[in-house]
Amino acid sequence: MPKIKTNKSASKRFKRTASGGIKRSRAYAAKNMTGKSAKRKRHLRKLKMIESVDIRRINKLLPYS
Repeated sequence: MPKIKTNKSASKRFKRTASGGIKRSRAYAAKNMTGKSAKRKRHLRKLKMIESVDIRRINKLLPYS
């Protein structure tokens, strides 16, 4: 069997944790930050775990991570 290609855009967006979960960054944190409250900007800095229903789909994009 040939090796499966890793989806490069997914590998830049998602990181795997030691326990097998997948973490991602939050949306809306790149532009127009002056219009957002300090609380909102602070929460946008934190990473979020991928929901369990999406893990199988992302595992196909990242076969060797």
